[in-house]
Amino acid sequence: MKWQNMIREIRPDEFHVLDDFLYDAIFVPDGEIPPDRSVIEKPELRVYTEKFGSNESDKCLVAEVDGEIVGAVWVRIMNDYGHVYDDAPSFAISVKKDYRKQGIGTALMKEMIESLRRSGYKRASLSVQKANYAAKMYINLGFEIFSENDDDNIMLINLT
Repeated sequence: MKWQNMIREIRPDEFHVLDDFLYDAIFVPDGEIPPDRSVIEKPELRVYTEKFGSNESDKCLVAEVDGEIVGAVWVRIMNDYGHVYDDAPSFAISVKKDYRKQGIGTALMKEMIESLRRSGYKRASLSVQKANYAAKMYINLGFEIFSENDDDNIMLINLT
């Protein structure tokens, strides 16, 4: 079964997988040691998953392969690294390592962008490290650099 046919909304009983995907979403440059998993307990990272599903802006899509969730993209209005406007949801996305660079992340992003448009959002944002290969994907999807520092780009997409 192809993953393209298995992008769907996450079910509430699956929200717990977002902690795993949050950890996997942390960009670790080649040759560097990943942080300890406890890093996702820091307040600046808890905002991505804590009480997910309780905010009206919370949306999540997952990609499945053979019944296993291998990717997730989720958004919520939060004060995170990618926060730009109070009415703009921020993106988080991760695909399990063995499934990366197969188009799954792009497909998830496209589906979420369309979902946000249908829901009436006018824009959305994200933060990405400049060295992260996914930065190119975001530009190809229509995100533009809103602001930047030495390491990161804050990107915004117009949904109208």
